Amino acid sequence: MHDMSSPRSAVPAAVPDQRHLLVAGSVALDTRDGPFGKVEETLGGSAVYFALAASLIVPVKVVAPVGVDGAKRVAQAFSGRPIDIEELQILDAPTYRWRAHQEHGRNIDLGNSDNIYDSWAPSLPGGFEGWAFVGSMRPDRQAQAMAMLGAAELLAADAMLSYVQARPPEARDVLRRAAWYFCNQEEFAALGGRDPDEFRRQWWLKGLVIKQGAKGVAAYTEYGVVRVPAVADPPLIDTTGAGDALAGGMLARWMSTGGEPAGLQDALVWGVACASITISAVGVKGIARATREDLDKQVLEVEECLRRES
Repeated sequence: MHDMSSPRSAVPAAVPDQRHLLVAGSVALDTRDGPFGKVEETLGGSAVYFALAASLIVPVKVVAPVGVDGAKRVAQAFSGRPIDIEELQILDAPTYRWRAHQEHGRNIDLGNSDNIYDSWAPSLPGGFEGWAFVGSMRPDRQAQAMAMLGAAELLAADAMLSYVQARPPEARDVLRRAAWYFCNQEEFAALGGRDPDEFRRQWWLKGLVIKQGAKGVAAYTEYGVVRVPAVADPPLIDTTGAGDALAGGMLARWMSTGGEPAGLQDALVWGVACASITISAVGVKGIARATREDLDKQVLEVEECLRRES
């Protein structure tokens, strides 16, 4: 990889205005328990966490289904943010529900109610040519969104372990369509991954981002591997949504600085900063109340951790 020992030094000039960032994914009402206690039907979902993180950096367009029972909460969470919800479809169906138990920073999936996907299909801006992230949702709809985003300048997708295990053909269809793919180590193993570089080449990926929790993140590209550590001793309250926030922060920052290889480590730093803010509170509360100033401070902390490890 290019020399990136100084993350800010190689960042190109600002990107032209015509680039746009889109997220297609889930809006969820989560019921979870863990060291933080128990929450019932709290707002979550891949599209929500991604949009809240990315919108601290650039405007974001959201494509997702939500029931009437969850629409007001989404509007409240997005209030004051540059988030376009024109393609957020409010349906007369129950919002996607997810149940999980968290221990040692890991969510154990206890099942979901995803019938809303039976009455929803992705509706995307025609000929979208910006950057797009298709977050975890039912894999048939995820693959459908990927197929519709074939003209995107950068097309990324994320995995969800329970869907990878329950619907492996559709999960692999998503992987096949992606240029950049995000997953954690369990999801990587469930997809048959052993060596990240070999996996990236096998699936013709431009980039493979493996989220490693307390160990940070590693991105594998044709230029080599770029690693960014997690912040040492952050206030870890709830890890839900950290991966989506990481993707949102990383892609938003990288797009805004030109999307060149030399800016990748800097982008990962911003992604880790967004994830750190997210895990500092239960659910979306941390990333929803964060300001750009909060993010800038967190970026400096991640950069300091990176310098110590270099």
